[in-house]
Amino acid sequence: MNGTAFWSPVRLSLQVSLLSSVIVVIVGTAIAWRMSRRSFHGKTLVETAFLLPLVLPPTVVGFLLLVLLGRRSWAGRAIEWLFGAPIVFTWWAAVVAATVVAFPLAYQTLKVGFASVDRNLEDAARNAGASDWQVLRHITLPLASRALLSAFILGFARCLGEFGATLMVAGNIPGRTQTIPTAIYVAVDTGKSSMAWAWTACIVLFSFLLLLFTRRSQE
Repeated sequence: MNGTAFWSPVRLSLQVSLLSSVIVVIVGTAIAWRMSRRSFHGKTLVETAFLLPLVLPPTVVGFLLLVLLGRRSWAGRAIEWLFGAPIVFTWWAAVVAATVVAFPLAYQTLKVGFASVDRNLEDAARNAGASDWQVLRHITLPLASRALLSAFILGFARCLGEFGATLMVAGNIPGRTQTIPTAIYVAVDTGKSSMAWAWTACIVLFSFLLLLFTRRSQE
């Protein structure tokens, strides 16, 4: 087994999952906190849209991203103008795909965590003169720290196993966009069962350790 051929998808998967999970937690924290503390007309529709990638087939999510970020779309043209190259079929496209499919899971986890925080503590801090940012930083986030950790780990695990959306929008380019799931698909399709088993064992081990750590941290 070629060492470079084996470790390239592993390294790329870990990089994509790490960056996507950080983005998901940061964006998810801001949105989940606001959504858990505010009521407005159409809130149910907005939350339903947030959760849509959770129930849509990953290939559908990938196709929509491909249409949105492709060269024919205004977003795709704007990205190409800003960065001098299209985003589709690049490493960054894999990050976008993983972020989108992992966001609903992290959002739900964070929203439940923020809902469990005692609102009376937040109100007391505001009455004492604290701003919303100070309340979030010094009270809400520390009390919801387990939800933050769970959102990051579950998001990482979801990103690590992402296949359909990544394949659609980032492709399967060895050394550039080939992640562990897409590498397993190619290995099985080409009869390289030993490589497929090695990558499968790798992703199963990573996922098991992540879930084990999540359970231990919540005890």
